[in-house]
Amino acid sequence: MNPFFAFIDQALDRADLLRRDSARLDGLRRTAHCLWLDTHGRVAIRADGLPQIARGAPDDAVFLGCAENGEAWFAARYDAPFADDRAHIDLRRAALQWPAFLSTVYAQASAVLHWQTSHRFCPACGTRLDYRNAGWQGDCAACGRVEYPRSDPAVIVAVSDGERLLLGRQSGWPARRYSTLAGFVEPGESLEQAIVREVWEESRVRVLRSRYLASQPWPFPGALMLGFIAHAEADAPQTEQDELEDARWFSAAQVQAALAADDDENAPLKLSPPISISRWLITQWLAGVRA
Repeated sequence: MNPFFAFIDQALDRADLLRRDSARLDGLRRTAHCLWLDTHGRVAIRADGLPQIARGAPDDAVFLGCAENGEAWFAARYDAPFADDRAHIDLRRAALQWPAFLSTVYAQASAVLHWQTSHRFCPACGTRLDYRNAGWQGDCAACGRVEYPRSDPAVIVAVSDGERLLLGRQSGWPARRYSTLAGFVEPGESLEQAIVREVWEESRVRVLRSRYLASQPWPFPGALMLGFIAHAEADAPQTEQDELEDARWFSAAQVQAALAADDDENAPLKLSPPISISRWLITQWLAGVRA
């Protein structure tokens, strides 16, 4: 079983030891690749649609790691958003258009820079943090607290009653778009408990058992999607408007037809985009994988 979705292929060697070697990092900065993001997390692109990548990185750029050829990669943030007339792209579109390596680097850059932007001050005393270890550690000089980037764990699950697949939709999604159910893990909760709770809260369907399959970093802005397949009772789905707009059981034939008509905007069922682990979980269920 080889997972196929965005942000996992050809990831950089994060080279943790280099983060603490200031002298070597300074040497790498001079010739490194640097991906610049604006305050909206977008990247400037060239005429061919690929990213504009600078040679050389500023002192405050975050060290992302090294590629297989040994070249170092950094990420830095512009102080303002791009002007409307400037050619740029966001991460979701880049994941559909760029080679896997570039979109994976972009995803890492987006997540860590968002962490820095949203964690500028110490949560204990309010002092501005000083970033060290090549941007991966925030130190508070006043109280000594240390902050690190974190991903928010979320379960995402293909729920089946043995014959059908449970899919739901949010009110803001495109018409007829349905996806697997998902939700964040709460403190003191196991992944399996989170699946039971989330599926029940969103659909009133009772999960009986679940099995882990794969994970995907989802930097919108900083989640880690933990993909499961689950077996549930054949309960009639019921939804609350503050959770999902709708949830339904779909047959294998309906799911197969939706995949075949993926480019048809008028298809009766539209599934999660190809970059997502949700889409991959759906294809795994269709291929016969069960909890």
